[in-house]
Amino acid sequence: MLLNRRDLDFLLHDWLKADTLAERETVDAILDLSEKLATEAFLPHYKRSDVEEPRLEDGEVRICPAIGPALAQYAELGLFSAGFPEEQGGLGLPYLVCAASFAFFAAANVATAAYPMLTVANARLIATFGSTAQFEAFARPQIEGRWFGTMCLSEPQAGSSLADVRTRAVPEGDRYRLTGNKMWISGGDQDVSENIVHLVLAKVPGPDGNLPEGTAGISLFIVPKILPDGSRNDVRVAGLNHKMGYRGTANCLLNFGEEDGAIGWIVGEPGHGLRQMFQMMNEARIGVGIGAAALGYRSYLLSARYAGERLQGRPVGQRSGPPVAIIEHPDVRRMLLQQKCYVEGALALCLYCARLVDNAEENAEDAALLGLLTPVAKTWPAEQGLAANDIAIQIHGGYGYTRDFDVEQLWRDNRLNPIHEGTTGIQAIDLVGRKILNDGSGLPVLTLRIARTVKAAAALPALEAHAEALSAALHRVTATIERLRALEGNAAFANATPFLQGFGHVVLAWLWLDQAVAAQELLPSGTGERDFLDGKLHACRFFFETELPRVSAMLDFAGSGSDVASAAPPDIFRI
Repeated sequence: MLLNRRDLDFLLHDWLKADTLAERETVDAILDLSEKLATEAFLPHYKRSDVEEPRLEDGEVRICPAIGPALAQYAELGLFSAGFPEEQGGLGLPYLVCAASFAFFAAANVATAAYPMLTVANARLIATFGSTAQFEAFARPQIEGRWFGTMCLSEPQAGSSLADVRTRAVPEGDRYRLTGNKMWISGGDQDVSENIVHLVLAKVPGPDGNLPEGTAGISLFIVPKILPDGSRNDVRVAGLNHKMGYRGTANCLLNFGEEDGAIGWIVGEPGHGLRQMFQMMNEARIGVGIGAAALGYRSYLLSARYAGERLQGRPVGQRSGPPVAIIEHPDVRRMLLQQKCYVEGALALCLYCARLVDNAEENAEDAALLGLLTPVAKTWPAEQGLAANDIAIQIHGGYGYTRDFDVEQLWRDNRLNPIHEGTTGIQAIDLVGRKILNDGSGLPVLTLRIARTVKAAAALPALEAHAEALSAALHRVTATIERLRALEGNAAFANATPFLQGFGHVVLAWLWLDQAVAAQELLPSGTGERDFLDGKLHACRFFFETELPRVSAMLDFAGSGSDVASAAPPDIFRI
């Protein structure tokens, strides 16, 4: 089992009301198809692609041979095109349904699933900002699953600091010649697709020949591996990065313009590149969150099965008799509960944000809330999903850190996600700076929606205490934000990560309580399995009793203005 299908049905239908976006029969059919394909085509080469890493031969990257047929089936079944409107060659499915579908593939084989995730986001950016000709030439083949796409942002001297990008784009008629280097390019080259469409951030030199400083001078360019006339573009693989996880995804150092310069076409107007790329970056951030949740989720399911089968020890105080399954030990059940509240909560968060994506164009409140929650949707599943992977190894004991059991590889794969698409620290600064102190439009929306959940929960005796606890936690968040506003200079950013952690926990408490309200309302009618609904309620209780109390320490430190980190002299770390 890759994911708990009953949980997914609950989240989509009972909680998020996906039937208001698409017919239930359609949603269920897509999920059935996704689960089957992920199990039969992606999962079988999960360990093989980890061992048979991408290799560079004569300037070309060769990837695990099993990846190609799996992605061909993905394309044949229309899953590349699923989220695009029919007039663009798609199936017109809501993003919420596409996100739930993707979760199965990420759980089965996240390295193989990374290729379509990037390709779909690449095509969507071109469809949004590119010309009609650019869409037909470069996006449509990706929507059909024949070409794959990448995002080329980082450079060897400028990782996440995009203001320092030095890739140069010189005009040449209606196109540009690009020269520069890009690092950490997932899917940067492979031998599976007919072509690769690189979306490249670069700067156009000014009249003096110098590149503009800062991010305002960044433009976005479409740079295909193979040009429309069939010739090879001046894009070369300079090397491969050998990662601890996601090993089936080719990760490349690309050189643009070793000879005459790589040919590219600008998207929109010069200087708008970073704003355009944020669409793809934010889509990828939600995708990373879903992948992290799925990796943690599968490790939880493996742990639960192992704990029910592994015989070891006896109940405390009992010295004789046959050994019992380790799930009988309270500490193992505690660990399983911790995993459950992390991974089911993480998946709920990502799907909630996917639901906001579907509404964002027509609903300003949903758009504002989506902006506020995106750093949380990327970071919380990455951090807590990884924690669930760590617990899975603990539950498996000595077997857990051997390569014979998947939980070891799942941990390695997930360890990349707190770094992918902006590190935890970068997301924290974005949350505190852009989303709260500078904008703040999402906060009133979040406050109102939490208040609605608190009111609904307060009317249910079983959830009344949780409602009070969440209300108090929200008040603490509000008070902390006021303290951050009062700090001088950049002091508010010094401890942004603890704020993100505490804020994220409050958001998850809200979503857990909102799910608990939905589960509690299903109980009297007899709808749904009793054990499943009781499990939801018990996980909510566990989160409120063990996780929510941690928020106080996180937020107190975040709002304290402490300079314990910023005042530490660099010399004390020099050995």
